[in-house]
Order: sequence, then C-alpha cells, then structure tokens
Amino acid sequence: MWREIGDREAGKLRPNSFSNRIKSNRIQTLQLSNGKDIVSPHRGSVNSLQVDLTEGRYLLSGASDASAAVFDIQRGTDYEGGGVIRKHKCLFMVDKQHEQGHKYAVSSAIWYPVDTGLFVTGSYDHHINVWDTNTTQVVMDFKMPGKVYRTAMSPLATSHMLIAAGTEDVQVRLCDIASGAFAHTLSGHRDGVMTVEWSTSSEWVLITGGCDGAIRFWDIRRAGCFHVLDQSQSQLGRRPPILKRSAMIKGSTAKSLSASQSSFAKARTPQTKLMNAKQSPVGKIPVKGSLKQRLHPGMLSSQDRATAHYGAVTGLKVTEDGMYLLSAGSDSRLRLWDVESGCNTLVNFETVRLQTSKPIQLATSQNLALVFVPCMTAVKAFNMWSGKTSLTFRGHYEHVNCCWFSLQDQELYTGGNDRQILVWSPSRSVSDEDEGAKDEDNWSD
Repeated sequence: MWREIGDREAGKLRPNSFSNRIKSNRIQTLQLSNGKDIVSPHRGSVNSLQVDLTEGRYLLSGASDASAAVFDIQRGTDYEGGGVIRKHKCLFMVDKQHEQGHKYAVSSAIWYPVDTGLFVTGSYDHHINVWDTNTTQVVMDFKMPGKVYRTAMSPLATSHMLIAAGTEDVQVRLCDIASGAFAHTLSGHRDGVMTVEWSTSSEWVLITGGCDGAIRFWDIRRAGCFHVLDQSQSQLGRRPPILKRSAMIKGSTAKSLSASQSSFAKARTPQTKLMNAKQSPVGKIPVKGSLKQRLHPGMLSSQDRATAHYGAVTGLKVTEDGMYLLSAGSDSRLRLWDVESGCNTLVNFETVRLQTSKPIQLATSQNLALVFVPCMTAVKAFNMWSGKTSLTFRGHYEHVNCCWFSLQDQELYTGGNDRQILVWSPSRSVSDEDEGAKDEDNWSD
C-alpha cells in the first residue's frame, strides 16, 4: 500500500488508478468480519439482500418466514468485547404479525432507487407490497397471478417508476408505482420467470430469465422482445478496448468511403435515368437488406426458441458498464454474454454446484473483474474474464441464497438457509489496529 501512496505522491499513478488499486487490494483480503456482526431476526432462510443505492448505509433483507428487516450497517446498536465488536440489530421488521404483512415467504426485497423512503417486497403469497419506510405501512399492493420470484427497479429511470416482476406465470408484469396499476405485460416466455434485471446502460431495457432456459431482452416502449440469447452463438473473449476499436473503425470507414466514392462516380449516370423514370408500386417500398434482417428478432421462430441454459435461468447480473451480462442456470453453468452482439463469450468458469430449485442473487465488484456467486454452502468469487476461482468464502452451515457487495466499504453480505446474514470485510492492517494508540514521539518524557 505504501508503494501506491508513494507513486501517487510522485504523480506516477493517476487518481482513478490509485483508487482502483487500493480497492482491489482490499477485496483480495476479504474475510469473515471480526468487528461487525449482523444480528438476524429472521426465523427462515434469507432470500434477498440489498444495501440502499443512495447512502450505502441501510441493509434490507427478506426471508422465508414472511419477514423483511432493515439494518443500519454503519452505526452499531450494541458493542461487545470492549467496544471491538459492533452488533447491528434491525431498526425495524415487518412480518406475519403485521396487519399488512405477507403470509408466505418473502422472495425479493429491494429499495426504491431514488431514496430510502420506500422499499418493495415480493412474496409467495402472490403479492408485491410497496412500503413506507417511516411508517412501516403498505402504501401500494399489487396482486400477481402466481408466486413472485424476483422484483427489480431500474437505477437509471427518470421517466418511469416501474417494478418488473418475475413470477411463476409466463408473463412478465410491470407495476407502475405512479398510477398503482399494471403498466403492461411482456409475453414470450414458455414457463415461469425466475429472475429479472434492468440494464445499467438504458432505463428502457429489461432482461428476464425463465424456467424455459431463455434469456430475453425487452424494450418496454415497444411490443415483443427484441433479442433472445442463444448459447450456440459465441465469440471468443472480450471486445477490444474502445480506443483500439475506434482506430479499427476509422481505418475500415476510410477504406469503405474511398471505395463508395469510386463506385458512386461510375453509377451516377444510370441512377439519374432511374429517377426520371416512372416508379412502380414495388419501387415505393424501401428495402434495406434481406427480409430476415428486417423482421423483429424476437418473432423469428428459430431465434424465439433459442435457449441460454439447459434448464431454468436462476440468476442474472449486468456489469456496471452495461456491456456484459452474467447468467447462472440450474444446469450448474455460469455464462458471460456480450450484450451488444448477444454472443456467449465462452469464458470457461470452473466447475460449480448451483441451487436448482430457487433463484440466486449474484454480485459484482466495482472496476474489478470479480463476480460473487452462491455455490451451495459457500460463495465463490470468479475472475470474470478467465473463469478461475479467485476467492472462496465459507461460513454458512447451509445453502447460500443471496449476496450483495457494498461498493462504498468493499464489504460482502451473504444470506442463506441457516437464517444468518454474514459480513465479509477487508482485513485490518497493523496501522488500522494501532490507529487509536496515543501519538507520542521517541523523546517524550
């Protein structure tokens, strides 16, 4: 660490590079926290975790005992071991005893992206509830046609307040908080929808994964999905860097321009003759490419039946830049997709065992190619480009269902069937431990 500080002082290291290197070093030292303890009030498996996107302070959890709880992860409620261990008890919890609480398992719990005044819970009791955080009362209730597996809201949205819901029904429903009604439904899956995820580069693009093994891309402004991922369509490795790619594009466009100019000079005379001639009814229809290219990709029978996994799609996670999508399936496979081309990048992730009966929640680190995946009783951190296991976190006694990586503190939160919420923090250095020591020089009396 001191070397990086010296390089930064000397101007050899840019601020962003310095920050990314420090964060990378902290992530590589993640271990079960011995200074922070989340006291879980849940009496069932923890199915969902999320830290609010505005302050990075409040942790929201949902569990199978039909409860949802909120924790303050920056300020402890109790201290043990002479103030060394911070106990974080829930600020409040809503459960079956609440008059408006869920009756069955809470499968998804998410914060309203703009502030912490609202949070959303989805349950197996066929309901999605929108809660007021201050009064712990339900301000909106959406009745769904089946069990709710996942809910999601776009962190980029400025033009809509839609909750995307994946249920055991074949249709994806968009619930509008502004109107309190369903905006519209998205039809295309042939089985239940187990996971939904909004794009991190566009507020209009929604990605869904179904029990039919399909991953579909939707533009909510138009009818039908515009792309279906096919595991047989692949490209090797990641895209070239932007600067290199732009140079390649400039070279290719220069060649194409020179070629087009020469061909245009040759074909100029016959083109004027055609313009003066009488147009036929067929000539009035503009044709840009073949018929197959002009058709809606989601409507082609061959592409519409494409699958991304040999089984249900149990998890989706879009990278921070929106360029890649990571998917997990009940076939115990992880796949990395190029969002622009829709191709499987063929990254060979090391052998894993994934849950098959319920959705799992994936997490990624910021500016570092690591993805955190619940693998039965452990959580593994894979290098996104090589597929190799970088870190393994073992601490749960039963299957792990969800994980959330805090970008602010570089901490990992995991929840599992053992009803526990574990915190994985960067190891404290000697300088951090001696921080509270009295500052004295060597010649003091």
